[in-house]
Amino acid sequence: MPHAPHSTRLERRLGDWARARLPYGLAELVMFILKQGWACLFGGLLLIAILATRLIWSPEWPVHRYDALFLFAVATQVVFLWKGLETWEEARVILLFHLTGTAMEWFKVGAGSWSYPEPGLFKLWGVPLFSGFMYASVGSYMARVIRLFDMRFAPYPPFWLTVVFALAIYVNFFAHHFLPDIRVALFAGSVLLFARTRIWFRISDRDWWMPLPVAAFLSSFALWLAENIGTATGTWLYSGQVAGQVVSFAKLGSWYLLLYVSFVTVTLVSRAALHRQPLPVTSARAASAQVQPARPRQ
Repeated sequence: MPHAPHSTRLERRLGDWARARLPYGLAELVMFILKQGWACLFGGLLLIAILATRLIWSPEWPVHRYDALFLFAVATQVVFLWKGLETWEEARVILLFHLTGTAMEWFKVGAGSWSYPEPGLFKLWGVPLFSGFMYASVGSYMARVIRLFDMRFAPYPPFWLTVVFALAIYVNFFAHHFLPDIRVALFAGSVLLFARTRIWFRISDRDWWMPLPVAAFLSSFALWLAENIGTATGTWLYSGQVAGQVVSFAKLGSWYLLLYVSFVTVTLVSRAALHRQPLPVTSARAASAQVQPARPRQ
């Protein structure tokens, strides 16, 4: 789906303004940061809500803070669909990630890995229902960033193999409580499977690329920083952690792996961006110019 007309006009005006006043490389960097911020709008709004409610909320108010966050997240999702910031097809896949994330929350909270210390009406088995939207915000970012940057992924591994890999990561999040943790093998698998895969993306009129595992690591670091905001506000706490204590760097590795689960889930509706063969710069430009790129071979 193309950008919404209003966001396209805004992006064009911002790009023209930056290129008219800044050197090309700096203008591209400015636009890259702005478009990344626009792509993670859902997650950014949720983080702002977490911070704002922590600062102003009173336990004497008739609505619990967790419930207010849940209602805010639902309203934000409705607005995203109403304004075309997400397509219905993307929303269905994001809902799938929402449900799988919530299922993991129930298991992890039950296992004592972390907890949500505040009360709430929209809280089931110790997990406030707004938590699923935190996972959904990652899926929302992935779906939006692929569209906003006209991303192509090449050479992409066989699709079925990426699905098996994502399932192995998801299962290990549960199984390592009973069986040996295989995350080291999964880290190695992510490099072996995606080492050759480049993310081709366009900021304005030029194609850029980045190795997919590097992009996953940088994204996981951003999520680790966001998670520190969540724990610093006491919204959730890991076992043995107190509010304000830095989240263990081991969680950065968990987010790195979980990002592959999110990415593979989103590719269920972004298959046209996947290319089995490498894309030279000229081919990347041609691919971005096509309205319907060829579907990858499985």
